[in-house]
Amino acid sequence: MVDPCISKMRAQVEEELKAAMQYMAMGAHFSKDTINRPGFAEFFFKAASEEREHAIKIISYLLMRGELTSKVSDLIKRNLNPQTTSWANGVSAFKDALRLEASVTKKIRDIIIVCENNPTHFNDYHLVDYLTVDFLGEQYHGQRDIAGKVSTLEKMMDRHGVLGEFLFDKKMLDGEL
Repeated sequence: MVDPCISKMRAQVEEELKAAMQYMAMGAHFSKDTINRPGFAEFFFKAASEEREHAIKIISYLLMRGELTSKVSDLIKRNLNPQTTSWANGVSAFKDALRLEASVTKKIRDIIIVCENNPTHFNDYHLVDYLTVDFLGEQYHGQRDIAGKVSTLEKMMDRHGVLGEFLFDKKMLDGEL
């Protein structure tokens, strides 16, 4: 691996952990007794676990490639505080989640571009393939799922108000959405 790729991958660990913390904040918000939306909470806590798993996969990949021989703990000593800790409703949280997923996806695509099309360094086919196969498909699927949830929830809330959000939450909790 060459330096631009190593630096971008190290930065991606931080991005994945930031996303995990933001999803944790979302899950905690919807778990509050004054909000009580267990379907939303479960969705966001699962998303936090997935983002944390992505960070672990990237760390494992860097270790496999011999690029984390020192300062491994520096990868997680950054400011990982969530940007937002409360939301007006489920739609606003899902819209934030969609923006977050799009941002993470863009950063993964940036790594691919840097490591694939760098004329001064070699093309890191293995890393590009790893990110394309293991990460991008999941990112795009996740974005599509969240966009669908935004659309459905907006329609339910337009028609039924807060009751629509309550019913949507129950359907998510029951695995129907």
